[in-house]
Amino acid sequence: MPVAVVGASHRTAPIELRERLAFGRAEVPPALGALAGAAGAEAVLLTTCNRTEFYLASSDEDAVALAREMLARRIGEDPADAARWMYVRRDREAAQHLFRVSAGLDSMILGEPQIQGQVKEAYATAREVAGARGPVVGPALNRMFQTAFSVGGRVRSETGLGIGAASVSSAAVELAKKIFGSLKGRRALVLGAGEMSEITLECLRDEGVRTAVVANRTYERANELAEKWGGTAIHWEEFAHALPDVDIVIASTAAPRPVLTVDRFRAALPKGTRRPLCIIDIAIPRDVEPALAEEKNVFLYNIDDLQQIVDESLDRRRAQLPAAEGIVAAGVEDFWAWYSSLAVVPTIRALRDHGERVRQEETERALARLRHLSDDDRAAVDALTRALLNKLLHAPTARLREAAGNGRGTGVLDTVRYLFELDPHPAGKDDE
Repeated sequence: MPVAVVGASHRTAPIELRERLAFGRAEVPPALGALAGAAGAEAVLLTTCNRTEFYLASSDEDAVALAREMLARRIGEDPADAARWMYVRRDREAAQHLFRVSAGLDSMILGEPQIQGQVKEAYATAREVAGARGPVVGPALNRMFQTAFSVGGRVRSETGLGIGAASVSSAAVELAKKIFGSLKGRRALVLGAGEMSEITLECLRDEGVRTAVVANRTYERANELAEKWGGTAIHWEEFAHALPDVDIVIASTAAPRPVLTVDRFRAALPKGTRRPLCIIDIAIPRDVEPALAEEKNVFLYNIDDLQQIVDESLDRRRAQLPAAEGIVAAGVEDFWAWYSSLAVVPTIRALRDHGERVRQEETERALARLRHLSDDDRAAVDALTRALLNKLLHAPTARLREAAGNGRGTGVLDTVRYLFELDPHPAGKDDE
């Protein structure tokens, strides 16, 4: 049962396409059920802001074709036209791709930690789906994803790939931690509701921030973001009123001039702030007046401060790539040795069944001409042919098991099945 991945990511498709490719939570089970029902495939669907990918295990090539069609349909294109932004990887390359994704090696931000949680969530969702022929996650994908989690965990624990902030949003949170230590129980105000704000909210939640208040010029968008990440939305005109009650302000709007001025700050806090207030401005043009840094207990940082942290972190992470890729390669070898062994058992069984059929047919034909033999002699002839068959098949059986263990199993199995015509329609017959 070959494995494959069909999808698109930030490496192949612009954000306009990725937005349309993304599956909502309620859309995932029907899509997996359709693949399992129509093509009899094992299937997992990973859908994030940066990638949408079907992971498949199926002996039917229709599974790959159907997955390509489903993705192309979301864009309104013919699958042939969609090939320019879509990729298909098979077998070892499919396993390697998943392991690199889970380890954060294929992310837009090298080593970003959120992706492994997203892979685990995709796998857990698929395990709850039952297709027309049973569960949509079977032995092949179960083993492949479990290996991916192990590889991702090893990369994070045995290398420095995940150390330090590698995005502006994560750097903002790292700076806040330098001021407060733990952010558990802290309160934050997020100005703006774009992609940067969303990533920031996720980082804050992961660090245990108790309450996040979101303010945006479009209240509906602020409310949507707040509900997604467990925060509270307020109208834009009210954001200054929230200043006395928060510890952290992160500003990321598209305003042409500062939205948090010294005058606005002093109007909200006429006596200033008695506790540290960390203000991180990640907008260009800046959202916060630089002079606000002069206020007592205010710690103001801008995007240049953050970029320096990000650059230093990424340099350290890139140095860890060889070690991380080595862990991925070892994971691929382990998985492929196991996966190849799945095909060995039925091939060995088919080879022995084929040999036994030939032995029985030829023995019966010979004994029909040797009617003068006694029952004991006939039994001796039968035992002789059985022993010959076992001796002839011993070495091929051992070599097949060996090939499965060293990663050459697929090619050897294909050859054996072709030479002994173990498939219903051996390759090459139609051509002849």
